[in-house]
Amino acid sequence: EVQLVESGGGLVQAGGSLRLSCAASGFTFDDYAIGWFRQAPGKEREGVSCINSLDGTTAYSEYVKGRFTISKDNAKKMVYLQMNSLKPEDTAVYYCTADLLPIPCTLVVGHPNGAESWGKGTLVTVSS
Repeated sequence: EVQLVESGGGLVQAGGSLRLSCAASGFTFDDYAIGWFRQAPGKEREGVSCINSLDGTTAYSEYVKGRFTISKDNAKKMVYLQMNSLKPEDTAVYYCTADLLPIPCTLVVGHPNGAESWGKGTLVTVSS
């Protein structure tokens, strides 16, 4: 079965940085697009980023473009989300997801409730 485990969340002050990790198992990593989503308290879930595990194509939401960077390590079956210049509005539970290729990463990010598989999430809290 598909398993996704997030880690790296925590408390950070505005302007700081965190790196989230998503460990994938139970499926052929290169056959999937791996996404990051987030949900803040009392708000709808939104797409953050996505990476095509096969060719490295990426997508970002406009809210995080220029501040966040998604990357991957196929040998370790890991996806990372480097978050810089964090703002209080980035506070949320962050989830990683898996969707079977050839789905485009732009579509993954644009459909926050459509992912096939989800991790349990990791909490990021940004203080002002």
